[in-house]
Amino acid sequence: MRHLIIRLFVLLAVMVTAGCGFHPRGTTQVPSELKTLILNSGDPYGPLARTVRQQLRINNVTIVEDTKQNRTDIPTLRLDGETQGRDTASVFISGTTAEYSLMMNVTAQVLLPGKGIYPISTTVYRSFFDNPNAALAKDAEQEMIVQEMRQRAAEQLVRKLLTVHAAQMNQKETLPASASEPAVPAPASSSSATRTQ
Repeated sequence: MRHLIIRLFVLLAVMVTAGCGFHPRGTTQVPSELKTLILNSGDPYGPLARTVRQQLRINNVTIVEDTKQNRTDIPTLRLDGETQGRDTASVFISGTTAEYSLMMNVTAQVLLPGKGIYPISTTVYRSFFDNPNAALAKDAEQEMIVQEMRQRAAEQLVRKLLTVHAAQMNQKETLPASASEPAVPAPASSSSATRTQ
């Protein structure tokens, strides 16, 4: 009888958490049309690409090879890169920096074949205490913080795939017709035209 009650409580807990939309931390309900992606990066083996690839796999996204055939059928997540910066947040009485505010910005684009290009970006902030008496430990700690920021940025980037899905549902085409269709040469005219790069 006791085991039956325990089983019922476990079953009830599973049903309640499944019904309320609970998911383990770090996972996202990726839209079905983005469950298979091409991951494109200027540095495919760099720390950002590795972290985003790992995050996509955690969220059950299949990453396929970047081939000419796949590009016409499968959405592409193109990582534009990351930028890091830091500002002084506080100083010691002597005037040296006591605390930094670290910033990491990651930009990317989602290319949906025949539907458009959707830019996404995320920014992560962290504080870092600077201890001039422990230079080696300070460098190791800063590297750990940067890796953690990269992990958070990758999680947020995968979450932004939901906004791409919402934008696609609300507005079928985000590119102007001239950018999404092949260029057709214009007839020659006597008036001068300016070209923007």
